Amino acid sequence: MDNKFKYFVTSNFIYLIIILIMSFLIIFYGHYFIGGIALAVLLILFIYNIKNFQIKRHEWKRFIETFSTNLDKATRDTLVKLPLPLIIINKEGNVLWYNQNLSTIIESKDILGNSIKQLFSSVNVLDIVTEKKKNYRYLKLKDKFYDMHVSIIESSDSRNDIIILYLYDVTDRYELVRELENIKESVILIEVDNLDEVVKSTPEDKKPLLIAEVERNINSYAQSVNALFKKYATGKYVLVIQNKSLIKEMDKKFEILDIVREINVENKLAVTLSMGIGKGGLTPIENYNLAVSAKELALGRGGDQAVVKNGDKLSFYGGNTKEIEKRTKVRARMIAQSLVELIKESSNVIIMGHKNPDIDCFGGAIGIHSAAKQLDIESYIIIDGLNSGVKNVYPKFNLEKGYKDAFINSEDCHDLINENTLLIIVDVNSKSYVQNAEIIDEIKRVVVIDHHRKAANSIEDSIINYIEPYASSTSELVTEILQYMIKDYKMKPIEAETLLAGICVDTKNFYFKTGVRTFEAAAYLRKQGADTIDVKKLFSSDLESYIKKAEIIRSAEVVENIAIAVCPSEIDDNIIAAQAADELLNITGIMASFVLVKIENEVLISGRSFGDINVQLILEALGGGGHLTMAGAKVEITEDLIDNSNEEHAIEEVIKKLKKSIEKYLREGEK
Repeated sequence: MDNKFKYFVTSNFIYLIIILIMSFLIIFYGHYFIGGIALAVLLILFIYNIKNFQIKRHEWKRFIETFSTNLDKATRDTLVKLPLPLIIINKEGNVLWYNQNLSTIIESKDILGNSIKQLFSSVNVLDIVTEKKKNYRYLKLKDKFYDMHVSIIESSDSRNDIIILYLYDVTDRYELVRELENIKESVILIEVDNLDEVVKSTPEDKKPLLIAEVERNINSYAQSVNALFKKYATGKYVLVIQNKSLIKEMDKKFEILDIVREINVENKLAVTLSMGIGKGGLTPIENYNLAVSAKELALGRGGDQAVVKNGDKLSFYGGNTKEIEKRTKVRARMIAQSLVELIKESSNVIIMGHKNPDIDCFGGAIGIHSAAKQLDIESYIIIDGLNSGVKNVYPKFNLEKGYKDAFINSEDCHDLINENTLLIIVDVNSKSYVQNAEIIDEIKRVVVIDHHRKAANSIEDSIINYIEPYASSTSELVTEILQYMIKDYKMKPIEAETLLAGICVDTKNFYFKTGVRTFEAAAYLRKQGADTIDVKKLFSSDLESYIKKAEIIRSAEVVENIAIAVCPSEIDDNIIAAQAADELLNITGIMASFVLVKIENEVLISGRSFGDINVQLILEALGGGGHLTMAGAKVEITEDLIDNSNEEHAIEEVIKKLKKSIEKYLREGEK
C-alpha cells in the first residue's frame, strides 16, 4: 500500500498543487471570479482523487483477503519467490500484483491498477477471462520476447477469481526462429508483360539492344539480392531468394519494376514486368506453386506489379501504369472456339453477372445468351435485381422472341442445374461480388469473361478464364468473341444496341480506356443494326436525377486535386453516385473523384480519374477494385463504424479510411 500511496502523491497530488498555485495567482491579479471557479474545480478533483484512491485501496484489500483465503502459505511463498516474471490481474484486466522479477524488467515502473494491455497490447482480456486462449507466444516487453501462460484460480464468488499470468523468456528461441525464417528461400517468377508489343514499337536496329537491356537489368537485380537466377523462356525468369533479402525488396516496393519501366532505347512503349512471389511454403515446390498463382494474379490485374503470396495472404506492389491494349486477336479467336465446344457439349447454359448488374454486365450476358440460342442450346440469364442504368432496356427484351423465359432468379436456377450445365460468369471475377456464390459451388463447369483486374478472391478452377484488363468493357470482349463463335453471325438490333450501350457506359462515350479494338467492336455492332440514337435514349435521365447529381457535386470536398463527395441521405442510388463521380472530373483542376452513397447497411464508393491517379489501388485498400481510371468499393456498416446508431458517423469513418488510403497512395507515389 505504501507504493500505491507514493504513486498517488508523486503523480496526481503534484498536479493538484500546480492547479492550486495557478488559482492563487489568478486571484492575486484580481480575477476573483475565474479564481473562484478554479478553486471549486480543484476541490472537486481533490475529492475525486481521494475517492478513487479509497476504491483502489478497497480493491487491493479485497484481493489480499481473497489471495490469502484461496492460497495456503506454501503456495504464496512459491509465487513470491518464483524465478519467473508473474502478474496477477482481475477480470477487468487490471494489474493487482506482480513479483520482483517483473519489476526488474519494467525498471520499477508502477503498473498497479493499470490495464494489462499497457504492457501487451495484443492481449485480449475477454479471451483470458473466458479461457478461450491460455497461451500467448512471442509477446514483446522492452527488448525481450516472452511466452505467456494463463492460470485462473476460482473462488466461491466468481467476481473474486484470480488470474495469474506466467511469463517465460523465449528471446533466444525467437531470435533463432527468426534467423531460420530469414535464411529460408522463396521463389520469384518474373515475366515481361508486353515484350512483343514493345519490340514492335522499337526501331529495327534497336530491337536487340532493347532485349539485351531488359535481360541485363533483371540479371543485375538478381545479383544484387544474391538470388539464384535462370531464364526459362523468352521474357520469363525464375529467381530463388532468401527471405531476408525478399523482405528488404518488399520494403523497397520492388524497385526493379521502376528500373525496367525506365528503359529507353527509342521504344515507344514502356517495358513492364509481372512478378509472382511464393513465400511461406513448407517445401520449394509449394513456394513455386504459390509463385505461379501470384504471377497469374499479377497478369490478371493488368501487369506492371508484384504480388507476394505468403500462404493465403496476398500483398500487392506497383500497378501504377495503364494496361496496354493487345493488338492481336489470336486469344479472342481461341477463346471463342473453346467456348463454342463447351456450349455444344452442355445440356443448358446459365449466365450470371455481378450483384446489381449494370448495362455492361447485362449487355455481356445478352451477347452470350444470343450465341447459345443460335447454337440451339437452352440458355438462361440470372437476374436478382437491376440497377437504374438498365431500367430503360430490360422491359424491351420481355417483348422479344426468345427472351420470354430467358430471365430467371437464383432460386429458380437450382432446378435447372445438372452435371452438364455450363455456368458463364460475365463482368466479374470476384466470388464475393457475383449474384449468388452458391451457384458457383453447385456447377462444376465454369467460364469467366471479365475486363476488371483480377481480384484476390477470384473464382478458381474455371475451365476458361478470359480476363483482359486492357479491354474497355465486358461488352467489348463478348462482341469480339461473338465474331469468331458463329460463321455469318447475325444478332438482333436490340442485342447489338445493348452491347454498344455497355461499351459506351464503361468508356464514358469513348473517352476512357478506349483502344483500336474498342472502335472495331463498336463498328461491328453498328453493322449488326445498333442505332446510336436509340443507344443515346437508353441513357436519358429525368430532371430529378439531374438535380440529385448537382446536390452531390455541390457537397464535394477537394483535397490535393481529389474530390470527395457524399450523397445526401435521401439519395440511395449507386448509378447516380457513379454519374456524379464522372461529372466531377469535368471540373478544372480535379484529377480524381470519389463519391460515397449509403444503401441499406453498406457504403458504396465510386472512384474515377484521368489516369494520373490510380483509383483502383486506393479503393483496393478498402476491399474494392476495378481499373486505373474507374473503380469501386463496398464497405459494410459494422458495429465498430456506428456510434450510438448514428449512421452519419459510419459514413465519416469510411471517409477517414478513404482519406487514409489516398494519403498512403500519394505518399508512396512521391518516393
